[in-house]
Parts: sequence; C-alpha cells; structure tokens
Amino acid sequence: MKTLIKNGRIVTAVDDYKADILVEGETISLIGKSLDMEADKVIDATGKLVIPGGIDPHTHMDMPFGGTTSADDFLTGTQAAAHGGTTTIIDFAIQTKGESMLKALETWHNKAAGKAAIDYGFHMIVTDLTPKDHVPEMRQLMKHEGVLSCKLFMAYPGVLLVDDATIFRAMTIAGEEGGLICMHAENGIVINEIVAKALAEGKTAPKYHALTRPTKAESEGVHRAIALAEMAGTPVYIVHLSSADALKQVKIARDEGVPAFAETCPQYLFLDYSYYEKEGFEGAKYVMTPALREKWNQDELWTGLRMNDLQLVSTDHCPFCFKDQKQLGKDDFSKIPNGGPGVENRMSLIYNGGVAQGRITLNRFVEITSTAAAKIFGLFPKKGTIAVGSDADIVIFDPDKKMTISAKTHHMNVDYNCYEGMEVTGVTETVLSKGKVIIEDGKYLGKPGDGSYLKRSNIQQALRPMVSAGQRH
Repeated sequence: MKTLIKNGRIVTAVDDYKADILVEGETISLIGKSLDMEADKVIDATGKLVIPGGIDPHTHMDMPFGGTTSADDFLTGTQAAAHGGTTTIIDFAIQTKGESMLKALETWHNKAAGKAAIDYGFHMIVTDLTPKDHVPEMRQLMKHEGVLSCKLFMAYPGVLLVDDATIFRAMTIAGEEGGLICMHAENGIVINEIVAKALAEGKTAPKYHALTRPTKAESEGVHRAIALAEMAGTPVYIVHLSSADALKQVKIARDEGVPAFAETCPQYLFLDYSYYEKEGFEGAKYVMTPALREKWNQDELWTGLRMNDLQLVSTDHCPFCFKDQKQLGKDDFSKIPNGGPGVENRMSLIYNGGVAQGRITLNRFVEITSTAAAKIFGLFPKKGTIAVGSDADIVIFDPDKKMTISAKTHHMNVDYNCYEGMEVTGVTETVLSKGKVIIEDGKYLGKPGDGSYLKRSNIQQALRPMVSAGQRH
C-alpha cells in the first residue's frame, strides 16, 4: 500500500518546511518537493500541518481501582485516542502485592490483544520487590519483555504505596538494566492522616479531596524521589506533576545537572480548584490525583513546559462514569474513584492553549506531545518524528479549525467531559497509524487489533544528554 501526502507543512520537534511524503507499507520511504509517483491513496494536505502522531505515555485502560474499573478499555480508549491524533499510548500493568510481575504483564497483554486500535507499550506498576522473587522478574521485564519503565507510588497506603527502600532498590535495578523509574510523588502517609481528620469532622464533599492533598505533600514527594534517584545514580521521571511547589523541586535538580524529568497533564493546565466548588456532587467529576490546584499554578506549569523543566504532556487518562462510578463516593470523598477522561482531547487542548495562545512554538508543541515521550521511553526514532525509515504515524492537523469539546461528540466511553463546552482552535483531521489511514473526516476506519505491542529498548543512554540546562528553550 502506497500513500502520498501532498502539499503539507511538515513540523517536527526541530523542522518546519513544506514537502510531500511517500508512505510505503508501514514506514515513511521518501520526503521531497513535488513528489509525483503512483500511489494507492493521495491526501492533499494544503493549508494543514503534517505532524508526528501523538504519544501519550500515561493512560489507564481497563484498570481496576476503588471497587470499580476505568470506563475505557483498550478498544474504546485507543479509538478515542486516535480520533484526537494520538497514535501510541503507554499503559500500566499492575503487580498486586505478592503477585508475579510477569503474570501481571500477561494479564495486561490479554486486556489489549485484539482490541487496541493503535500501537501500545506497558510500564509496570511495582508494589512488591523482594530480592529473591521479584528482583529477577524486574530484570527480565527490562531485558527481554521490552518493559523498560516501572512506576512506584508514594501514595495510597495499603494498596500501591511502597517504602523508600523499595523505591531505591527499583531505581538501582533500572539504572543497571537501562530502564527508568516513574514516580507518583505525594506523601501518602501524611495525606491519609489529613483525610482521616477531615472525615472525622464530617467533611465529606468532593472539594475535600483537594483540600486534604496540599501541594507541599507533592513537593516533598518530588524532592524525596529525586534524592533517592541521586543516591541510586539513575534518572527519575515524575508523573502528572500538578503544582508550582513540585515544579520548583524539579527545576532545582535540573539546574544542578541531575537527570530529573517530569510530565504534566491538560487538567493541571486548564482546570483548577474552583471546579470542586460546583453545586451538589458535580465536583466529583474532577476528583483525580494529584488534585486540581489553585489557578495561579497554571502559568508556572506553562513556563515549565516552555523552558523544558517539564518535558511533556500526558493525560493520566483514567475515566469513571459520573452516574454509576463516581457516585460510589457520594457520602465520602475518599471513596470517589480517582481519575478523569482526556486521551481524546490532549492534542487540541495543547495546540489551542500553547501555540494558538502564543505560549509555545509549533516545534515545541510537537516535542511535548510526541517526540519527548518517544525519546524518554525508548521509542525514538521509530516513533515521535517524521523521517525516512520512521513508522508512518502521521497526523494531518488543521490549525485553523475550531471545535467545541463535549461528551455528546467525544468517543471516550464516559458520560461527561472535563472540558465540556470549551472551544479549541486546532483539530485532528486525518490520522495514519503505521501507514494505514484510521481516521478520516471524523470517522474511524481501522479495526480492533490494528495496534501492536511495542517492545522498548535501553533508554538510559538517551536520557542523560536531555537534562542539560543548555537544552532549555
């Protein structure tokens, strides 16, 4: 199958030029001016941006949590991602306490197999790392299974939280095996004390989810995670960073040359604490962890993205329906399933809030939605760029088209949208995944199982040069 994309403005993290692209099979075979050859399909991209498919390295499809399961599985979630211009996700397999990591990986392979519309990889959430049983498994994941990143939690005591010794042990192994540790950095032990006090005082409304999770608990966790990584002599990646307090810790580390990386999410760039003050139980829609912060944090996070103290934007997509899932916490905010939808809206939100509003350049938009994730998580240059030999994961993006975000029109399997009614400029028009057109004119043309599992390779070598302050924009 040959596809010819004509007359587009090709934008990568470093390039911006007009040219045509010939796709043969699953890869890009030729880029040049005024290409004129036979093709099975010709796409006219006049007036459009031609960008690498988005990479969302933080999603939770079909995830058991809080007595229920996230509303999107690998079928609905990846189709929604594709509609929004994302062609690769990295999801999380979860090792329950005492369980084999390899068994957990097999469980998540079974969840995704035959369903995923786009390519996908896995991180491993580690909850148990005994030297005898689990350390060899972690090494096997990184050496042979292509799972080069593990996530550990400082939050959710009794469920996901691990102690500092376990974190240090995991970081040491990751350093030796060319992998990376992703940290949910919040002081969950202290937060639990604050939550218990609030509930004892009869404070049960959704807003207390935020009021019991201070930004200092996040910044302390980030500081501790970076310190542990320094002691282990390995890079660290902070997930879903939400506040200026936490960002300050990352900036200090990076200014000292420490290989510390971090992501933020659209919810922390566009939503704020005031959403918890909505009438009745509406605030439950925005219960996610970390919680939404005071609005002034948003400018600090945008500056972090512009200056490369924050490397990329993921979604932490973990939707729960308002009617029958969020209601589990109707009388107790601590029982509201944590998470919200977003995988479909990320690209348009970041283009609108970033490029259209003059906060970041087009090149930086591509970098924080695709290229940086490919580099940090061992997928570059197969993914994350437009180059001869790279996978033909390509998005034709209309920079001028406007769209109003709504649950009525989105493709995520959830009954509300966090960004309901928000008008954005910049809309995904056509999506190619490994050379196959899977989105065209708003219609999904692919089929379940089109997506393949991505085995990732040693990522330590790519990380250290990325930390230098000289790379700031």
